[in-house]
Amino acid sequence: MKTISVIGSGTMGNGIAHLFAQFGFEVALVDLTQEQLQKALLTISKNMDRQVGKGVLQESEKLAALKRIHLFTHLAAGVKEADLVIEAATENLPTKLDLFRQLDEHAPKKAILASNTSSISITKIAASTQRPSQVIGMHFMNPVPLMKLVEVIRGYATSAETTQVIMNLSKQVEKVPVEVNDYPGFVANRILIPMINEAIYSLHEGVAGVEEIDTVMKLGMSHPMGPLQLADFIGLDVCLSILRVLQEGFGNPKYAPCPLLVNMVEAGYTGVKSGEGFYIYHPESKEKSVSNRFK
Repeated sequence: MKTISVIGSGTMGNGIAHLFAQFGFEVALVDLTQEQLQKALLTISKNMDRQVGKGVLQESEKLAALKRIHLFTHLAAGVKEADLVIEAATENLPTKLDLFRQLDEHAPKKAILASNTSSISITKIAASTQRPSQVIGMHFMNPVPLMKLVEVIRGYATSAETTQVIMNLSKQVEKVPVEVNDYPGFVANRILIPMINEAIYSLHEGVAGVEEIDTVMKLGMSHPMGPLQLADFIGLDVCLSILRVLQEGFGNPKYAPCPLLVNMVEAGYTGVKSGEGFYIYHPESKEKSVSNRFK
């Protein structure tokens, strides 16, 4: 594989583009506007600067990697030479189905189509294309350049050949791929998101405060980040979306989202990206404080 197309230039998309450009691939980064794409390129450049500062990259390697990232606002142009397309758009099934129909039409017939979805069925996505054996899940962890895991999700029709290509490619960019089967939430989020939901229920029911809940899990369970802070980092809207996928997919009430989570998302308090969730986040600073709503 030589050319990777990444659809979506948000947090995950620009991280995936960064990763593959760093490892010598030509990357086509596709989004709706030049403004979004330029913002993503600036983010990638800043993140690479940190790598240079830590000795992970040389300045010359950073500049070469940035030159390998090509920006497109038209999907057809952005995928026409792709060996692999990785979709990193919003976690919404109709959006993904529409995107994959377009990718199937415009990407080369030999190309593998992958989704970075954190919970949506690969089987369902693949069924919207004429190449279901070449559709697979590549669930990267955030931040992509740093986190080692890639969940490789094999849909019902995904071929063994496609799976092996993606497993090998993941190792080529120094990730640790783990093959999983296509069931709601896969492995990572089937375990993680209900834990986060239970932490939100504990807050909602007055068992303990925000910092207390996070401290128990950090110090008692050796988690690097408490579940409420992690929910803010993931995005409360994303957590809610995954819970609804789990609830619908398994038909089990244990996955019902906490009403507090639903209210926060509906009010627009989605965590770090909105500036406030369980904590308040201060621009251009790593400082945070518990939201006044929970004091």
